[in-house]
Amino acid sequence: MKATIYALAFASIVSAHTTVYRIVVDGKPQPPGNVQGGYIDTPPSNSPVVDVTSQAMECNVAGIKATTSVAVNGGSNIAVEWHHNSADAGDDIVATSHVGPINVYMSKASSSMSWTKISAETYDGTWPVTKLIKGLYTGTPGQHNFTLPNVVPGDYVIRPEIIALHEGNRVGGAQFYQECIHVKVSGSGTAVLPAGVAIPGYVTANTPGVLFDIYNGFTKYPNPGPEVWNGASGAVA
Repeated sequence: MKATIYALAFASIVSAHTTVYRIVVDGKPQPPGNVQGGYIDTPPSNSPVVDVTSQAMECNVAGIKATTSVAVNGGSNIAVEWHHNSADAGDDIVATSHVGPINVYMSKASSSMSWTKISAETYDGTWPVTKLIKGLYTGTPGQHNFTLPNVVPGDYVIRPEIIALHEGNRVGGAQFYQECIHVKVSGSGTAVLPAGVAIPGYVTANTPGVLFDIYNGFTKYPNPGPEVWNGASGAVA
C-alpha cells in the first residue's frame, strides 16, 4: 500500500508544480507579476528547488528579474496567488499529493538580504497546501494570506515558500517552491525587521520538517526554519 502511494506521488511530479502569479493587496488584485517588467523574480519554469545549499533557495532559479514593485502600506493584508499553468479558474494550482507547510519571509531590499519569517502555516490536522488548493484561506483557490508587518517605509522583498513533502521521507526529496516579490512600503510604521537568517543556510537536507515522512502516522509537524517574528502581527512592535 505504501509503495502504491509513493508511486502515485512520483507519477504526479512532472505535472504538479506551482509558481507565484500575483498578489492581492487589501482585497485588490494586482496585475500578474511574473512577466517582463513585473514585480516578481520569476524562474523560467514552475519546477522546484531540491538542493537546499543552492543559491536558488533564496529567490528560485534565475529567470525574469523584477523591475518594479507593488505599493503597499504597513499592516496591509497580502494574499499570494499560486498557479500551476495559468490564472484560469480551471487551473489545478498544485498536485494534491504535494502537501506541506507554507511560510513567508521578508527582507529589506539589498544586495545581501537577511530573511525574517513573518508568517507560518503549518499542519493542524490539515496540511496548508490542501487548504490552499481548496481556497480555505481567502475563498479563492491558490491564495494564502498574511498581515504585512507595520515596518518602517522603504523597499522590501517578500519570499513565500511552499515545502512539498510527498518525497520528504528521503534526504533531498523535499521540494521547495519560492519566489521573491518586490514591494514598496508606505505609511507611518516604526517597526524594524530584526536580523534574520541567511538563505541558503537556514535549513539542511536533514533538518526535521525537511526530512519528514508523511506516510507514517504522526500528530505533529516540526515546521523548519526560524520562529515567526513576534512583531509580525501588523502592529507596531
